[in-house]
Amino acid sequence: MSIEPFEIPSIPTERLALLKEKLKNAEYPNELEKDVGWTYGAPRWAVEPLVNTWLHDYDWEKSRAEINRWHHYKVTIQGLRIHFIHEPSNNPGSIPLLLINGWPSNFYEYHKIIEPLRDGKNGAQAFHVVIPSLPGYGFSDPPKVPGHGAVKNGEIMNELMTTIGYNEYVIHGSDWGSMIGKWMAINLPSHCKAYHTVMPVCIPPLPTPKNLFSHPLTVLKFLASIALGFDKVYGEGQVILMGRSFADVENDREAGYRAIQGTRPYTLAYGLTDSPVGLLSWMLEKFHNWTYHSDNKDSQALPETVTANEFLTQVTIYWLTNSMAPSTRLYYEAFNDKIMAQAVADQVKIPTGVSYYKGEITKLAKEWLDTTMNIIYFTEPSAGGHFPALEVSDLFVDDIQRFGKLLKTKEIV
Repeated sequence: MSIEPFEIPSIPTERLALLKEKLKNAEYPNELEKDVGWTYGAPRWAVEPLVNTWLHDYDWEKSRAEINRWHHYKVTIQGLRIHFIHEPSNNPGSIPLLLINGWPSNFYEYHKIIEPLRDGKNGAQAFHVVIPSLPGYGFSDPPKVPGHGAVKNGEIMNELMTTIGYNEYVIHGSDWGSMIGKWMAINLPSHCKAYHTVMPVCIPPLPTPKNLFSHPLTVLKFLASIALGFDKVYGEGQVILMGRSFADVENDREAGYRAIQGTRPYTLAYGLTDSPVGLLSWMLEKFHNWTYHSDNKDSQALPETVTANEFLTQVTIYWLTNSMAPSTRLYYEAFNDKIMAQAVADQVKIPTGVSYYKGEITKLAKEWLDTTMNIIYFTEPSAGGHFPALEVSDLFVDDIQRFGKLLKTKEIV
């Protein structure tokens, strides 16, 4: 199994011309005369300026030059060519770190934190940084058969790390990376020695015999919250649920995308694949809704912490690699994966770190997490959202370094 160097490519001339033509001749949908903000989805006033920027100002070659500063490779694992960045540190005592993103992001989410983590910014803990493109995301091959969900991704990510030469490592996961990382933390503890996430998942402390014996007060508090409300029992904003099920649109207005991607990803993919404007708007809604805006969120397309260039680089990677369709299929696989559903309930016994950024889309009470995770590090930064490595990179780097130092102090790694 040979690891081969890889270079992020230019956009082929014909494909770039097609992109420019589609952007130039975009046909925008009908909207209401009244401004309804973002309640119906991404509005034209937010989408059209970014389309024009993509058409007239954005330069993929500049982004490509930045991305190619890092060492890229490809390797075949379970029949798929997997792309990854590998930036080993020169610092003694560095920790192998696997950073896994989710949807609608890609490896570029971590572009601001590669050097600081690799080099041990401010003399703090350094890491051997590995950032993969998940299968079907970016420059990795898309899955070829049904059933390729978070579990299969976890198997591939572990094989990637051991192939590189890291038999023991630490994982950070955001979004789908959180679920993939949790499965790895539960099932591969001989390799995955610690787990850090910004979006932990678990079931609430239900009144099971085990919970009633081990965490009776936590169970009683949860039962009280059902009657009185989460805010009254746990404090305002300490529990934010994504509905009562995977695609509960009645209780979570953000769940619509999960419903369609989890049931009919093929049909949706025609519009997102053929129309770059459709692709951009589908992603923009999430980069707007899921990020932290310090002020005037309804009047901003993106928060001040994410530039148009950074967002358009993410969009361009999806467009160039035609990967929106396979990336959305991960929702279908997860929706139909009983093993992954069980992982939500299972215990994480290895040391775990949780960082809840202010704008994260879901939040569980820490005492819920304590019933199913071995939490040794917990923070609640006052800024950032669902993409903290992109939004507030300094805070994110500090979190990861502090977690890494704690692991070293406890001789876990």
